[in-house]
Amino acid sequence: MKRRFFLSGLGAGAAFWTARSAPAAANTRPATVGFLALGRPDPEPWFSGVEAALEEFGYRQGSTVRIERRSGGGDHERLRDMALDLVRLKVDAIVAFQTPAASAARDATPTIPVIISRVGDPVGTGLVASLSRPGGNLTGMSAASPGLAGKLVDIVRELLPEARRLAVLLNGADPYSKPLREHIESGAARNRLEVVARLARPEDDFEPVVRSLRDGGAEALFIQPTLVGKGLLDAALRHRLPTFSNSGAALGVLVTLGPSRSEQDRGTAEYVGKVLRGRQPADLPVAQPTAFDFTVNNATAQALGLDIPPHLLARADQLID
Repeated sequence: MKRRFFLSGLGAGAAFWTARSAPAAANTRPATVGFLALGRPDPEPWFSGVEAALEEFGYRQGSTVRIERRSGGGDHERLRDMALDLVRLKVDAIVAFQTPAASAARDATPTIPVIISRVGDPVGTGLVASLSRPGGNLTGMSAASPGLAGKLVDIVRELLPEARRLAVLLNGADPYSKPLREHIESGAARNRLEVVARLARPEDDFEPVVRSLRDGGAEALFIQPTLVGKGLLDAALRHRLPTFSNSGAALGVLVTLGPSRSEQDRGTAEYVGKVLRGRQPADLPVAQPTAFDFTVNNATAQALGLDIPPHLLARADQLID
């Protein structure tokens, strides 16, 4: 049975979707919405989830909305060019997935509404002035609440009670890396874990990086979501490092704790609908997550020879075998 993982004290934002509201009948052409993602991890589940939510709210691909997808495949330089391409297409709104895409969209246009989705810390990274009054042309869904990263570090301690050193891989090209590190270090101090942090980029060869961390005594690896990929996860498995992140369980991350995908998808679609009906992003507060998905990859646990404690399995929203 699936259980929703709620974190007390996390998610100060109010509920963000309202009764279903179809697009205005007066529209004579489909609205054009650009989807922009760094592409690490694979954005297809996000794209499809928001498209399905848009259809639920009455925006059907090809009839009332036309969606232009763009993914950088993990390449930050391509991301900037793709954001400019969406601007040249004169899209009516841009949905930017994760912080790198949101930054690229912000830099590409000061006028086209940008709906942020799964963005770590929009205030700390300078995307918006505040959650309640974002200002400018960006609003949408924050993916992080105070304490989320620290709660994942708590799970590291529950699963590995004897661990002493936590390695952290951060994306040096992702502005969210700095606030994320601060949140992880706070949780690590509470759990008496030493943090060894390294900066990397999605295109790096992770084999020597992971080998060095393991040789240096790391017993677990916290990965920033914009670095999650097959090469890194394969290297972690070879060096028997349990992995933790806010997303990527389906790719092989051992444990993930992140905002509810369904909540994020529906919330993002609701924001798109509001701006297409004429609301200004500056007047729409950024929403924080209120529900979280906790996933355990049993196949990865078995490959590592780890027994997941029953109390953790009982709390999981999803078990991947």
